[in-house]
Amino acid sequence: MYNYDILDDKELIALLQKNDRHAFTEIYNRYWKKLFSVAANKIKDIAEAEEIVQDIFVSIWNRRDNLTVIDTLGSYLAVSVKYRVIKALNKRNNHQKYSDYAKGILSFTNNSTEEWVEFEELKSRLSELVAELPEKCQLVYKLSRESGLPQKDIAQEMGISVKTVEAHLSKALKTLRTRLNQILL
Repeated sequence: MYNYDILDDKELIALLQKNDRHAFTEIYNRYWKKLFSVAANKIKDIAEAEEIVQDIFVSIWNRRDNLTVIDTLGSYLAVSVKYRVIKALNKRNNHQKYSDYAKGILSFTNNSTEEWVEFEELKSRLSELVAELPEKCQLVYKLSRESGLPQKDIAQEMGISVKTVEAHLSKALKTLRTRLNQILL
């Protein structure tokens, strides 16, 4: 039986690789508070910080057979916490973005029928205005805005230069903007 608290990290890892549960317990006791402190300070959520640290130790136990620590165990674990905290913060940030997006959609769908009717009328009026554009302007506008083609592809498809596409698109947008402003005012 070893006196685990006097062993260095490399000796503990060697014992851990031999499935020594006491070595794992010593590593856990030696580093858990430090790792938790770092995670909790960054995450600002105690339960999530505990989960991050527990996941690190579970991962160490599961990979004990082929665990290779290049530097010291402490720096290895610190880097592990850092990456897991970054991953958790990114996940939280993405969740917030999707939540904000969903709230936006819900607030849009909760708007009154009157606003929806106004939107449909405006959309219909825009279609009428596009139909009034000169033929090439109309085609360039539809390929750009409705089909989503880049100007280079539009030029190729129509057999005209990119500058000509830009000119037609600019003219179409200016005309539509002016006429829509008159309608809205």
